[in-house]
Amino acid sequence: MRRFTSFARNLFVKKSEEVAEMSPKRYFINPLIETVTVNEEVVITEHKLKETVQNVIGNISNNFKPTERNAEDGVYLGTAGVSYMFYHISKIPTFIDQKDVLLKSGLEYLKPALKVALKCAPRTKDVPAFILGNSGIYAVASVLFNALGNEKECLRYKELFNKAGNIVKEKRFLECGSDELFVGRAGYICGAIWLSKALNTSVPQQDLHEICSVMVASGREYSQRHKSPSPLMYAYYNVEYLGFLDANPKDALAIKQSIDFLLSLQDSEGNFPAAMDEVHLSKNELLHWCHGAPGIIYLMAKAYLTWNDVKYLNSCIKMADIVWKKGLLKKGPGICHGVAGNGYVFLLMYRLTNEHKYLHKALSFVNFLENDKFKREARIPDHPYSLYEGIAGTACFVADCTNPIAAAFPFSDIF
Repeated sequence: MRRFTSFARNLFVKKSEEVAEMSPKRYFINPLIETVTVNEEVVITEHKLKETVQNVIGNISNNFKPTERNAEDGVYLGTAGVSYMFYHISKIPTFIDQKDVLLKSGLEYLKPALKVALKCAPRTKDVPAFILGNSGIYAVASVLFNALGNEKECLRYKELFNKAGNIVKEKRFLECGSDELFVGRAGYICGAIWLSKALNTSVPQQDLHEICSVMVASGREYSQRHKSPSPLMYAYYNVEYLGFLDANPKDALAIKQSIDFLLSLQDSEGNFPAAMDEVHLSKNELLHWCHGAPGIIYLMAKAYLTWNDVKYLNSCIKMADIVWKKGLLKKGPGICHGVAGNGYVFLLMYRLTNEHKYLHKALSFVNFLENDKFKREARIPDHPYSLYEGIAGTACFVADCTNPIAAAFPFSDIF
C-alpha cells in the first residue's frame, strides 16, 4: 500500500480486517440525518477550512510530482487537473494572499501535461476530449496563462482549443459515440463555455451552434433509429446514457421534451437510472456525479433557471434529499464518485435557493471527511491525488465552502 502523509494519509488509511467487515452498502449512514434545520448554526470555521485546503495541497505537492509520467489522462487524472485545482483556489477571496504562489504552482503542474498533449496531438481523436484529452489541457493552459499575464501563451492555447472544435463537427469522429461528456461534443461545449467565462470573452456562437446542431441531429437520428421514447437519445460504447445539454435555441423544444422524459424516470427516492437498461430497476443504487442524481441535478437546475418551471426545482430538492441520506460514499473523497462531489450538490442548492440548510449540509460533508469511520473505511482511489478521483477535487470543494455564493463544481457553473 502506498504511504500517505498528513490529511491524505488520514483519509485513506485502512486496515484489512476492518475492510472485511465493511457493510455491503455503498455509503456511510449519515450521523446527522435528522438534525439539520434551516436556522442551525454552521460550526466549522473559515480558518479550519483554509487549514484543510493547505494540508491537501501539501500532500499533493509531496506525493504527486509534476512529471510526464503523472500527466496522462487529461484533467481527469493527470497533472493538468492539479493545475486546475491551483487556479480554482487562487480565484477564491479567502486565498487571495496566496494567489501568486498558487498560480506558479499551477504552472509547474501544467508544463508536463502540455508536453504530453502536444506529443499526442497527431492522434486527432484524442484532441477534442475535454475531460480526458487535449482540449481540456489547452483550456486550462489558456486560462492559467491569462491569470499569469502571459497574453501570448494564453492566445496560443485558446487557438489550439478552438481548432479542436473543427474535429467535433464531424458527424462520427468517434466510433464509440461522439456526443459524450468525457471525450465527445458535450464535453467540448462545456469546456468552451467555461473558457469564455474564465477569459471574459464571448462564446464563438456560430461554431458552438454548429456543434450543437450536429449533436442534436445525432441524438435525433439515434432516437429514431432505435425507436426511443425520448426525442433525443445518445449512446457511448453501445450503452444508452441518459444525459442532455441545452444547446441550439431552434432545437429547444426537442431538448425540453428530452429533459422532461428524463425527469419522468426519477424514482420515488429522488435518484435516476444511469442508463436505459436500468430503467426497469425499482431502485437506483449509484449516487455519484458520474452516475445518478449528483450529476443530473445540474441539468435540472439549469432547466429551472431556463424555463422557471417549479417541477425542475422540485426534482432538485428530491435529489438533494437523497444525497443527504445516501451521499457519504465509501468510494472516497473525490468529486467524480466520492463525498466531495456529492457535497457540491448542497453548494449548488444553496446558490439556487439561498436556503441556509444547504450550506450547513455542505459543511457537514466536509466535517465527515475527517470522521474516524471515514478515515478507517473509505476506499483508496486508484489515483488518490487527481482532480476527479482524488483529493485535488476535494480541495476545490473545501475551498469553495469558504465562498459559497460563487461555488461551482469544476467546469460546471450553471449560473
